[in-house]
Amino acid sequence: MKMRHVLAGFGVLVLAAGLAACSGGSGDSSGGDAFAGKITGTITVLTNRTDIVNTTFKKYAKEFEKAYPGTNVKFEAITNYEQDVTTRLGSGNAGDVALIPTAVGRAQLPQFFEPLGSEASVSKTYRFVANQSYNGKAYGIPTYGSTMGFVYNKDVWKQAGITALPKTPSEFLDDLKQIKSKTSATPYYTNYHDQWPLSQWNGDSGLTNNVDAVNDLNTNKAPWSGKTYVNISDSLLFDIVHDGLSEVDPTTTAWESSKGYLAQGQIATMYLGSWAITQMQDAATKAGKSADSIGYMPFPYQVKGTYYAALAPDYLQGVTKASKNKPTAYAWANWFAKKSGYADLNGGVGATVGSKNPATLNNFAKLGVKYVEQAPAPKGKENLQNQIMKESQIDLSGGIYRQKLVDVARGAASGTKASYFASLNQAWGQAVADNAG
Repeated sequence: MKMRHVLAGFGVLVLAAGLAACSGGSGDSSGGDAFAGKITGTITVLTNRTDIVNTTFKKYAKEFEKAYPGTNVKFEAITNYEQDVTTRLGSGNAGDVALIPTAVGRAQLPQFFEPLGSEASVSKTYRFVANQSYNGKAYGIPTYGSTMGFVYNKDVWKQAGITALPKTPSEFLDDLKQIKSKTSATPYYTNYHDQWPLSQWNGDSGLTNNVDAVNDLNTNKAPWSGKTYVNISDSLLFDIVHDGLSEVDPTTTAWESSKGYLAQGQIATMYLGSWAITQMQDAATKAGKSADSIGYMPFPYQVKGTYYAALAPDYLQGVTKASKNKPTAYAWANWFAKKSGYADLNGGVGATVGSKNPATLNNFAKLGVKYVEQAPAPKGKENLQNQIMKESQIDLSGGIYRQKLVDVARGAASGTKASYFASLNQAWGQAVADNAG
């Protein structure tokens, strides 16, 4: 499994200041006294990667243990990561290192995670620092960065006679209709059942070329109207389902199986972070297909003739307050970001400053896609959007309200796009008004 905030915001999935990479000595003291001491003993690392926890992650553990003799890394893979780990943090049962859930507001970071140094100092080593910082302190180390787009089967799109990538939502819908009429593939796959894949539709906050697209939602009383990124993206999702261009029964979808379906041409398209490209390529190889059959296109929307796409971190690793072995946990988070190769595995942008974009995004470069990183929330407003989401009961960075969107679009729930979006605007607008000032 995998997902993030990548872009949730990503968003959308920051930093610890420089541990002497792979030496066996003690860590850099810039993280604070909590990380002072010998790097030894056992740590438990929570992960959402249920698919590679017993393979690739075991290799990472061996490499880390070799770099730091006397250490032992254990993993706990969690399928419903967001919900389960958010709950477990409150009970102090979230291991030594955890991927920081997107549901944890920035004002809550000091409650659950150790500060890793000042935002300014940590930013000298890592990218995306502001995404998990509070009051000038950094609380998470990025695993990697990624962007958003549609992963697709090139052979299916070619079979349908499509020769140019869509530039508008209407062109995209026309292409899916062409795929439906000329091939046997499901044009689009929602991955509704696992829920978290629907959160990816909140990911491309950069598509309108507005660095404050996310912050602007905190004062917008009707974001499901006009040219906001949430209205543009959720409208397209609704239309895909309403027009019968997705799977017949979304309640039966399965994330892990969907990789093989897309690789084999049974599915034409899915909307996911760029982290998914390598997973789909691996699935193609396993199915005896060429990895080159997997393509990646930007969201079909342009501003003055140019595609824009969000660039944001995937999950960030934090050292939990409840950890009994913080020096080793801190060393792991730094080593993982710098030395594991996890970013390359995911076709992601490296966590460290100066990292280059991966080869999997070469097509974006050819198309002239420009990346947009969202501005951090203003000081004192770090938890505002989380509060608005809570009061409105609209999980903007989750998948619950989008499941309802899909249900309305397919006729399994009452309403229309206009009525459902109006209800979203009413709830969100009231929460914005209640939190104004």
